[in-house]
Amino acid sequence: MSTTTPLPPATQHRRNGGDLVVESLAALGADTVFGLPGQHALGVFDALRRSALRYIGLRVENNAGFAADAYARTTHGVAPLLVSTGPGALMTLAALQEAAAGSAAVLAIGSQVPLAGIGGGRHGYLHELTDQSASFRGVVKSVHTARTASQIPSAVAAAWESALSAPHGPVWLEIPQDVLLAAADVPPVAQLSATPKELLPRSELIAAAADRLTRARRPVILAGGGVVRAGAEAELLALAEQLRAPVATTFGGKGAFPWEHPLSLQSWLEDRYTTAFLEDADTLLVVGSGLGELSSNYHTFRPLGRVIQIEADLGKLESNHAALGIHADARAALAALAKEVGEREAREAGPTEGDEAPTSKESGTAAPGSGQAPSPEAAVSDLLARVRDRIAGQHLDLEQQVLASVRDALPDGAVSCWDMTILAYWAWSAFDPRRTNALHSAQGAGGLGYGFPAALGAAVADPARPVLAVSGDGGAMYSIAELATARQYDLPVTWLIVDDGGYGILRAYMTDAFGAPTATELTRPDFVALAESFGVPAVRTAPDRLRADLAAALAAPGPSVVVLPAHLRMFAPTHLDS
Repeated sequence: MSTTTPLPPATQHRRNGGDLVVESLAALGADTVFGLPGQHALGVFDALRRSALRYIGLRVENNAGFAADAYARTTHGVAPLLVSTGPGALMTLAALQEAAAGSAAVLAIGSQVPLAGIGGGRHGYLHELTDQSASFRGVVKSVHTARTASQIPSAVAAAWESALSAPHGPVWLEIPQDVLLAAADVPPVAQLSATPKELLPRSELIAAAADRLTRARRPVILAGGGVVRAGAEAELLALAEQLRAPVATTFGGKGAFPWEHPLSLQSWLEDRYTTAFLEDADTLLVVGSGLGELSSNYHTFRPLGRVIQIEADLGKLESNHAALGIHADARAALAALAKEVGEREAREAGPTEGDEAPTSKESGTAAPGSGQAPSPEAAVSDLLARVRDRIAGQHLDLEQQVLASVRDALPDGAVSCWDMTILAYWAWSAFDPRRTNALHSAQGAGGLGYGFPAALGAAVADPARPVLAVSGDGGAMYSIAELATARQYDLPVTWLIVDDGGYGILRAYMTDAFGAPTATELTRPDFVALAESFGVPAVRTAPDRLRADLAAALAAPGPSVVVLPAHLRMFAPTHLDS
């Protein structure tokens, strides 16, 4: 296949646009890039060998995007993603949609056809699209273009700044092939700055929110993924303890609040008991969540009291429920709110010695026969007990055993990345990540194939710790080629594949809705033999051996695969009864 712009002969190198891309990334602090080369992008890929940047190459662009997503989430930084024009660029869209939903700062840099082909003309260039950037505008935060070599550093800096400004998210930058290959008559990039815009709360909104929260008798907090992305866990804990407010976390917000804290409602958001608890709050503080489908128990949530919403994504503010909306970064807003609440409580200090006894909210107890509501901690304990009883009545011992085995085998502090599979849906509600920013899943956009390539990205970010990937057999086939990537870079990722012979959750949905499934049953390979053909150790396990086999795989160096043949079921939904 011929190139559309001739490559220069292999003589002494002259700096070109590709060098400017790589130099700009390094000047902004990047040390790792993900990607997959293509003809139009060879200028920037050639420049990588003259830089100190570490390149992690995956086998499919979509998987490279998922790896960059998890790297960005794990590091709270920017993950550069390098791809080629047309098919290569378009293959990243599903991953960039997930990055947008999960607020992951992926800086995708793609090549373009030569400058002469840009503008909608049909010149017949290889990979040509009428308007490539239009494909990305509805997916990413911002779209950028560099049409000359001297524009490249500023364009890279602008894209970097956009990706890291609250809310974090993916951005797209494209550069024509001939610009990447042309000689650059500018000095090497030595200094480049990108200052993400701060999104601070307005003081009058903080004052109003603090007033409502301090006057509330039953304040409750719902913490979403925005808390985790902002690194606001300490601020959330401080405010919750000040208010003695129970805290539930969304599936994207798992780890934002300590799982075993006396005020932790955990993450049982698909449970009607939890939905009712949130509804019954006289003031509900929602932080870093748009109260979307999953976070609102499939839009059955109907608040009875006032709602305060802190959200960095302006489009999500009051998008589902009326609220006192505070457009701000979660960390800045929670810190300001905790300060304001503390100052108000100091001014309105409770009774001194000899005065009347504190209320139940203050003391945590209620006098017998007083008619007072139980303490927040007692209310949390009661709710979790009712959730446990509901699950226990559904005879789901296998599912709970498998999830407990995974939790027991995974070392504390280790990251886990979950595909769209039944065990992951259990994990959304029932899995304790044991630290913040340690559980990542594709629950934002909901596409298959996220788990394993995301785990590779997380392992690149922190190769000293083992990483767990969890997929079903259907989702595993989306990313099976990345076993070669795991082996090539010797990444410490253990891939648990739960093999039920098809798209298990779709099988269940169709059986419930139509009486029988269609198009859900799959022919699949021998995953153990297939992994071993890549030089990756693999074992077939059973529920009673899962904990030991998984722990051994996670403790071994390099990649590994554990295959669990099992048909798992979901717990019964409660939103259908609303």
